Amino acid sequence: MSEEGQNSKKWVFRGNLVLLLAIMEARSVKSLSLSMGMGNTFGKVFRISTWGESHGGGVGVTLDGCPPRIPLTREEVQIDLDRRRPGQSRITTPRNEADAVEILSGLTPDGITLGTPIAMLVRNKDQRSEDYLENDMKVAYRPSHADATYDAKYGVRAIAGGGRSSARETIGRVAAGAIARKVLKMYNNIEVLAYVSKVQDIGCDVDDSTFTMDEVDSNIVRCPDPVAAERMLARIDEIRKQGNSIGGVVTCVARNVPAGLGSPVFDKLEADLAKACMSIPAAKGFESGDGFAGTLLSGKEHNDEFYIDPITGATRTRTNRSGGIQGGISNGENIVIHVAFKPTSTIGQAQVS
Repeated sequence: MSEEGQNSKKWVFRGNLVLLLAIMEARSVKSLSLSMGMGNTFGKVFRISTWGESHGGGVGVTLDGCPPRIPLTREEVQIDLDRRRPGQSRITTPRNEADAVEILSGLTPDGITLGTPIAMLVRNKDQRSEDYLENDMKVAYRPSHADATYDAKYGVRAIAGGGRSSARETIGRVAAGAIARKVLKMYNNIEVLAYVSKVQDIGCDVDDSTFTMDEVDSNIVRCPDPVAAERMLARIDEIRKQGNSIGGVVTCVARNVPAGLGSPVFDKLEADLAKACMSIPAAKGFESGDGFAGTLLSGKEHNDEFYIDPITGATRTRTNRSGGIQGGISNGENIVIHVAFKPTSTIGQAQVS
């Protein structure tokens, strides 16, 4: 990149940051320093609003924008919730929850979507609030948790379980995602899969075009490379026995995505994906395609050359370093993104607070 290009990007980035901070500051200038939560909804046409706290009566989601006349059963949603459910192995949270979903609205008695909002609830059963309230955690902030920042924003916090900052908030996303997955499969044959691609410094060798869900679920690490999965598990166990935690990377692949999705400039496809992924608890990094590794390549090396598919006549690329997105718009190749997750903040060692 030329010096002029570098300076231009630097000033654009700085300008965007200043604009964002100004908007955030303007929103906070009120008669009271506290503000209500307004960030519980994502999407426009297909829109979800998640709700509930980790140690409350339950957590769930309201889904608006699902097309009508789609056959849908509770069991179809439950499959994905079972994959997410805690307590499945020694490397997940020990909280024992069935996470049984209840669909409260939006369906006919025989399981056909009405086109109206679909409300789904998962009741909390194994919340142990005394683990938080009968010790120093009710007066001390847990390091790297959201305790201090929630207190700073709201003036009150859900001490037990972290409330909305808990990973149980993602139950609503998974339930709505199960329906979204079905809609995408029905109308465009789009397939969305994800796997653990890195644990600390241990990577894997996976063909993003061919790996299957069964391969992902073949081990408790959820990595379709069995050799790498064994190494990852050994590292996790080593750290876990020390009462500590480590982070990693999840790779998500969407196949059969048509070209043309995404609306520049502020609603670019990768920008929307980044917002969705970075709102997941513990997410700390986002990459599209080659991401940061692409900065180590030259333009010639990084460019995806075009060709015409002799069978379909579609414009294709010989490589996919762009991760299926160019100019913020899908190009018809597999969409590949990577999300980095920090080490779990809750550990089994004493810390100062």
